[in-house]
Amino acid sequence: MNFEILTYAFMQRAIICGIAISLMCSLIGLFLVLRKQSLFGDALAHAAFGGIAAGLYLGIYPLWAAFAVSVSSALALTKIKQKFQISSDATVAILLSSGLAMGVILISLAKGFTVDIFSFLFGSILLVSLQNTLLILGLCGAILVIILLLYKKLVYTTFSEEQAKVSGIAVDKLNYLFVVIAAITVVSSMQLVGILLTSSLIVVPNVTAILFSRGFKQTAILSMSFAVFSAIVGILSSYVLNVAPGGMIVLISIIIFGIALGIKSLRTRNKFVGKSINITKT
Repeated sequence: MNFEILTYAFMQRAIICGIAISLMCSLIGLFLVLRKQSLFGDALAHAAFGGIAAGLYLGIYPLWAAFAVSVSSALALTKIKQKFQISSDATVAILLSSGLAMGVILISLAKGFTVDIFSFLFGSILLVSLQNTLLILGLCGAILVIILLLYKKLVYTTFSEEQAKVSGIAVDKLNYLFVVIAAITVVSSMQLVGILLTSSLIVVPNVTAILFSRGFKQTAILSMSFAVFSAIVGILSSYVLNVAPGGMIVLISIIIFGIALGIKSLRTRNKFVGKSINITKT
């Protein structure tokens, strides 16, 4: 690989954004996976699709429209879920289908897809501007600080929401804050892998890390490491191979997941063989 490409400003911005987005997605995604809401990120991405279509149709900057629609949709459905006791998978289905329907209708009114829509669908990290790079870095820093400040409460709520309520934690308010952060993370990550692959960036590194059966902190560190590695290698490989960066990043994540499965399988097999030998000896 020719490392001269690292001297290009657009590549430096892409890698910086890739690292920041990977850290956000892996950390927020870990809480979503442990809460059994893995597809919530996918639903938010589809809601953002509706926001982007609305922004393009109304002449508003698409990212701001996506932020507004995703955050408001996430808050509204969280409220509905709490008030009417609707299951998580049902709320995800509602959010996903409504965002997609909104986007399709507005695109049809605008006479079809545009280059802007395709860049949001499949990602355009190599084209990210300096302004968007600074915005993503600011959002990443703010989200990481919030997670660190509320770390114990978020972990407690994730593993035992009822116990958290009994202990005096304002669970409902915490959940509202969390879905806002999740919505912001999803919209930010669209520039890296696009709407269609956002959920992969949130879910795959975390599922891979969980395979190693570590504690929460170690799992989070592993997940962030896998996500950052996938982003950097995916971006560099996509430039060399002249393929879409988003797809390459997800493919690297899947390869790491496959390797982790193989290691897990070998460990399980070795333990089984070891137990069999011990039983035979006794």
